[in-house]
Amino acid sequence: MTVTRRHFLTIASAAALAPLAGRAAPAGPITDWRGTALGAEARLILAHPDAERMVAAALDELARLEAIFSLYRPGSELMRLNATGTLDAPSTEMVALLTLAGLVHDASGGLFDPTIQPLWALHATAAAEGRTPTAAERAAALSRTGWGGVAVEPARVTLARPGMALTLNGIAQGYVTDRVAARLAGMGMTDLMCEMGEIAALGRAPDGRPWPVTLSNGRPVPLSGRTLASSAPRATCFDQAGRLGHIIDPRTGQPSDRALALVSVSAPSAALADALSTAGCLMTRSDLDRAVVAFADVRVEAFDPLPV
Repeated sequence: MTVTRRHFLTIASAAALAPLAGRAAPAGPITDWRGTALGAEARLILAHPDAERMVAAALDELARLEAIFSLYRPGSELMRLNATGTLDAPSTEMVALLTLAGLVHDASGGLFDPTIQPLWALHATAAAEGRTPTAAERAAALSRTGWGGVAVEPARVTLARPGMALTLNGIAQGYVTDRVAARLAGMGMTDLMCEMGEIAALGRAPDGRPWPVTLSNGRPVPLSGRTLASSAPRATCFDQAGRLGHIIDPRTGQPSDRALALVSVSAPSAALADALSTAGCLMTRSDLDRAVVAFADVRVEAFDPLPV
């Protein structure tokens, strides 16, 4: 299985963000930290006299959230839920994220559905064996999906049927981005670029302008007090030929057949933008336009077909 995540955007280097002549200098040297978060590239750009403490706080928040949402870290809340079908005393973060997932599920006509994890696991296993799933295998996995089987309450999250499991890969990176940015804002950061799989931009870049983000299609999307998420059906593929993309259609159990190169959504929340851009990979442009109007101040920034 091909697992390299396609790069959807670029952010100017810290050196390119030097203050413009006549503008106030930033509060400290520009720090450009890079690492990983939930398996995706992560980056923080900030200017603060105590940048080391700010980066440490971001990493602390990241570790805390990965212990909730990781699909691979033993003992995470998500792993415990998937293993037993029940999660008692879920964190407020898990409840909030699943509640938002339900709202996007409804707005997308069911196309955003985190219960497709059994299907994803089936396709990944079959790909590792050099084959595609059989119709019987797919039908069996489909029988273990459906958002209607997820009960979310403050005291407990329950999966209704044996073998059900969730993947939060289409929303958790955005949520983590939101929370890390909020943690640093709570410590006094007013100007920050935070990328934890998706992007949140606070305030202004050191040069005094909105943070300069450029999509892979070359379109600039300057950000200030806003977030951005991008997806594509074939950003990660189950096959070496790159035809069987990683976004599964919950109606059929098959990888998306949408020939899309890029779906980008901006919103006040990176979690919301993340979920809508994921769902958009299963939609027509008009379908996505109808879905985003269910939420305030959301824009479709790109909906690009694959080159012929």
